[in-house]
Amino acid sequence: MPWLSLLSYFFGGVFLANAIPHFISGMMGRPFQSPFAKPAGQGFSSSTINAVWGFFNIVVGYVLVCRVGDFALRDTGDVTAFGAGAFLIALFSARHFGRFNGGNTPELS
Repeated sequence: MPWLSLLSYFFGGVFLANAIPHFISGMMGRPFQSPFAKPAGQGFSSSTINAVWGFFNIVVGYVLVCRVGDFALRDTGDVTAFGAGAFLIALFSARHFGRFNGGNTPELS
């Protein structure tokens, strides 16, 4: 079923894009919001928690993209599904974390 593969690639894009800020913040030794903070997604988690959470997202993203179906970089549908997931989580993250980190400008809020 190709639509299941496309759905897997979409969520693979979500997980891989979500891994970036957590893993990088963890590697830099900086706290960052995570689902494990109090309150969840708003408070800061330690750099260690973020490194672990980022790595977990990389593993899940890898499984969803590389182990489900037959992902092909030359297949427009596969890349579109992956890119849509990555783009949508990027927009969500920019709006959500921008509230806490000064990233939202008044003209876009």
